[in-house]
Amino acid sequence: MTIESFKELSHEKKLLELKHHGEILGAYERRSENGDSKTPGDIFALYEFWVFLSEDEKMIIPTRRNPLHKEEE
Repeated sequence: MTIESFKELSHEKKLLELKHHGEILGAYERRSENGDSKTPGDIFALYEFWVFLSEDEKMIIPTRRNPLHKEEE
């Protein structure tokens, strides 16, 4: 599955993909767009990309970059 096809899935299907094919990599706090707050959640490796899933499971954000790699530097 590509990141583009993942983006087209419904919210429920994205959760199922993470449950069945995702590998949890660890906790992560995602900054808001304006940088004034953070949303707690987890980072998953899924196929050839990564996905942020918020604790309340309302935010599912795929990315081509591993946000945990940047954090480790």
